[in-house]
Amino acid sequence: MNAAEILIRCLENEGVQYIFGIPGEETLEIMEAIKNSSIQFITVRHEQGAAFMADVCGRLTGKAGVCLSTLGPGATNLVTGVADANSDGAPLVAITGQVGTERMHLTSHQYLDLVNMFTPITKKSKQIVRPDTVNEIVRIAFKYAEAEKPGACHIDLPCNIAAQEVSNEIAQIPLKHHRENRRIASNEAILKAAELIRSAERPVILAGHSAVRNQASKTLAKFAEKTKIPVISTMMAKGIIPCNSSYSLWCIGIPQKDYPNYAIEKADLVIAVGYDIVEYAPVKWNPNGDKRIVHIDETPNHVNKFYQPEEEVIGHITESLLALEKLCKNREEPEWAFDIRQKMVNDQSMFDDCDSFPPKPQKVLHDIRRVMGEEDILISDVGAHKMWIAREYHCYYPNTCIISNGFATMGIAVPGALAAKLLNPNKKVLAVSGDGGFMMNSQELETARRYHLPFVTLIFTDANYGLIKWKQEERYGESYAIGFSNPDFVKYAESLYLKGYRIEKTADIIPTLEEAFRQDVPCIIECPIDYAANMELSAHLKNDLPKEMADEF
Repeated sequence: MNAAEILIRCLENEGVQYIFGIPGEETLEIMEAIKNSSIQFITVRHEQGAAFMADVCGRLTGKAGVCLSTLGPGATNLVTGVADANSDGAPLVAITGQVGTERMHLTSHQYLDLVNMFTPITKKSKQIVRPDTVNEIVRIAFKYAEAEKPGACHIDLPCNIAAQEVSNEIAQIPLKHHRENRRIASNEAILKAAELIRSAERPVILAGHSAVRNQASKTLAKFAEKTKIPVISTMMAKGIIPCNSSYSLWCIGIPQKDYPNYAIEKADLVIAVGYDIVEYAPVKWNPNGDKRIVHIDETPNHVNKFYQPEEEVIGHITESLLALEKLCKNREEPEWAFDIRQKMVNDQSMFDDCDSFPPKPQKVLHDIRRVMGEEDILISDVGAHKMWIAREYHCYYPNTCIISNGFATMGIAVPGALAAKLLNPNKKVLAVSGDGGFMMNSQELETARRYHLPFVTLIFTDANYGLIKWKQEERYGESYAIGFSNPDFVKYAESLYLKGYRIEKTADIIPTLEEAFRQDVPCIIECPIDYAANMELSAHLKNDLPKEMADEF
């Protein structure tokens, strides 16, 4: 067997089912090996889309998604998606073709030092320079990609090495996996954390993505109920406890000071469970650096002057919560938090029956929630709509609303939805995108049609880079250089042999979504949006909410 065949054998051993990418001249041996393997190659239309697909596969499964490109421009096209996975904590392995080693010391066609290029955006970046090291390098890549905190790893395979035979029998055999030995928090840390929790009058839990990755959702929900401590999630931990739980204070993360910010402001202890500062900067919820904090996670906290825990409980999150639950029961109900929650419910139900057109984002998301089942999956792109999804689209289970909020990358929704539908063929999958983000990777809808993956893409259209417009208007009172024009999205869909719809009146949102989900091809729904709601929300949170919350403080 040659090195490329060993590579693919090792990927099979890692449980890889799909590789997303585009073939190239320097990956001919790899493609031939894939053809003769159990792995399905998903041929995409742009390498960035391939990386996003691998990213979302990793996030949904906990196992590294795999993407493949050729050398040079193919590899540079992977960079944004690889960086997104690394920042968001999604396990991913990127494989790139490369010129032969005999050309690397010369100025050479399409040659880049890809190991150095990928090093800042991955946990490990390695080039295979000996064919008998393939099995070791593959195991290293997957070990680091999947270890907490997960992220991206990169393997670079020169084409002459890929074609070389591997004669050493040991080098032909994929390396063994070893079950991870999960660390258990020390008794001392548990006891100190429990004392801090028991002595707090108004503790609140801030739950992050690590709690989702490490499957602590059910335990955290039980912990909240037993200890009577309210829970706020980051965008990437939406659904960590059910949105209809009386202890759920929903999601924090929009730029403005919202209800969850007031809850943390009133709290005298923040219990950060699986919280990563990349998701939502601590200066935004602890601007004075004076909050008492307990850090509960699989790994130690990051160094940050606005995030200095009184105690770190480092170990298996579920085991830590179970131990703390036994020591922290029998608290009084958090009536102060229930009052805030009721205000949130009242606030966010104001537009449920609003029939103005174009519809407000609150109304669109209310109607989406009525169509989507509790375990269906929404993939959010990045833009103004992401802020509304974070605030208004409530989840019952984790990983049913996928938001990139570490690297926060536009263009992820369509390729991400393709990956989600590939993994969950029996669930509704909805990509929600702005017209800016949609046009960055809309070509992957052809990929979705070709592989018969019928998800729905809902485009919020306003012919602007809406989030930047919102920020400009907040800061300067006007916007600049954020406008563009759009194609006819219905005809665009039809040109790709898809179904296209346009919302003409607000009452059509639900029936159009329902019809689109009945189709056996991907669908595009164009929905004009009333983004006057952006500045209305800013004004409400700046002027009305402080008065409304005054009685709480």
